Amino acid sequence: MTIMQKVLWLIASIGNFLAGYFYMYSQSFFSFILLFVTLTYSIIGLHDIFYSRHALNRLYPVVAYLRYFLESYRVEVQQYFIANDTEELPFNREQRSLVYQRSKNERDTIAFGTQRNLLEENYLSLWHSMAPTHVKESAKRVVIGSERCQQPYSASYLNISAMSFGSLSTNAIEALNLGAKKAGCYHNTGEGGASPYHLKHGGDIVWQLGTGLFGCRDEQGRFNPSSFEVTAKLPQVKMIEVKLSQGAKPGHGGVLPKEKITDEIARIRHIPKGKDCISPAINPECTSPKALLAFIEQLRVLSGFKPIGFKLCVGNPAEFLSLCKAMLETGITPDFITIDGAEGGTGAAPIEFSNRLGVTCLEGIYIVNNALIGVGLRDKIKIIAAGKTASSFDLLAKIAAGADVVNAARTMMMAIGCIQSRHCNTNLCPTGIATQDPIRSKAVNIVNKSERVKNFHHNTLASFFELVGSMGLDDPTKLVPQMVKRRSPYGVQMSMGSLVAPLAANALVEPLLNTLDLDETWRHWWEKSSAEQFYVDDLFILKSPEFHRAKKN
Repeated sequence: MTIMQKVLWLIASIGNFLAGYFYMYSQSFFSFILLFVTLTYSIIGLHDIFYSRHALNRLYPVVAYLRYFLESYRVEVQQYFIANDTEELPFNREQRSLVYQRSKNERDTIAFGTQRNLLEENYLSLWHSMAPTHVKESAKRVVIGSERCQQPYSASYLNISAMSFGSLSTNAIEALNLGAKKAGCYHNTGEGGASPYHLKHGGDIVWQLGTGLFGCRDEQGRFNPSSFEVTAKLPQVKMIEVKLSQGAKPGHGGVLPKEKITDEIARIRHIPKGKDCISPAINPECTSPKALLAFIEQLRVLSGFKPIGFKLCVGNPAEFLSLCKAMLETGITPDFITIDGAEGGTGAAPIEFSNRLGVTCLEGIYIVNNALIGVGLRDKIKIIAAGKTASSFDLLAKIAAGADVVNAARTMMMAIGCIQSRHCNTNLCPTGIATQDPIRSKAVNIVNKSERVKNFHHNTLASFFELVGSMGLDDPTKLVPQMVKRRSPYGVQMSMGSLVAPLAANALVEPLLNTLDLDETWRHWWEKSSAEQFYVDDLFILKSPEFHRAKKN
């Protein structure tokens, strides 16, 4: 018998007897409270011992509830009282504070020096120039659209990443879109489709077609060209993005918990209520590389030749090379490719998928950028980076790795008030952002929060351009991977890169370069890839770059 079981039996017997005896002879308020407490404790405790399904309640009656209560506030206690400024994940306090300060136009400087360990393994940093300069005004926008595109789009270096209506509340979507309009950037709809709240304020829209094809699906869940064409030709819709996979849950369809599915969402998405909305893992129109490209060409024509691209989290690099082979064989290329990272955010995902699948954003960008260079298509296709972006350095690192522009999601949510409570999948968001509870969502002041989106965007870009200038560059397009330094396990700084060597232009398609200079990793991936299917066996054994070079030399 545990100590708390003994305590229960003492209170249930002697305690109740003494409390009852005291009440009978004093009739005081205190004696009544004492009797009430002992009886309540006894009833709850006896129920725990004989009827509870939980072993903890049976062994520690009544007091076990204290443990459940404290556990329910563990995240908040950890966040506010225990964690230091640089140790929380996914965004630590330093990163969150930076977003809040910039979104409110408050002071974003620090005093007394860095709190980071600059010598820690994998720490990223930059080498500055003794000749700092200013970024040219003409270099502060990026045009997206190849020769097949008749309506190219001039994009900001920082934009609002994919977040669906359904995952986010109506007010949150409106605040983000109005903020995008004020900031001069685009707002990705997420796979939930272009809802009225995305379109209400006239901010530039990137319409994402998820694997569920919400907003342009028929009764069987297949693509409906007619409904697509109506939305795609709206003036607010500047680009269309086909989602193949998401960084936080690659290989898994989007998840909208049933608690968040209102009548309106069910109508917009054309889905039933009462059960979780789980999108298929693969887009039914994009089951092979050539099928994806044919779908892109179909969307290009239906949209009036607006920029069309696709989004993915990189997995086996050989499978992306399969896409490159299909581009070469068909002559069809997307206008842009969005690279999401395994560190990306989500409203709901299985923990194994978020923790263990996919390539990080910097590695994914590096692979895709080199692959496109190697097949001679890099000048035709823009790369958009998603993943995790809190500061101007995060933005710069992605551009240096090979991206043209960057999307941010969670930090844009923080700009409108998100506190990283991690209740996005419960419909109980304490700030009214990631919920469909109309009472909670009213807490988001659309006009006020849109100003904060604009401020965060403006201040982060200003810092980014200043950071680029500090390196002696007047144009962000001059950034290259080797300009970002990574602290090696040996304590020295190395240029940022992946396990594989960079490719020379056309190295994968020109026989002479392919024979003489092609790294064995790229050679294996290229030989195994196929334009007819995505899947490639992941059999190549990756080794550290020094082993490759030592063997080659």
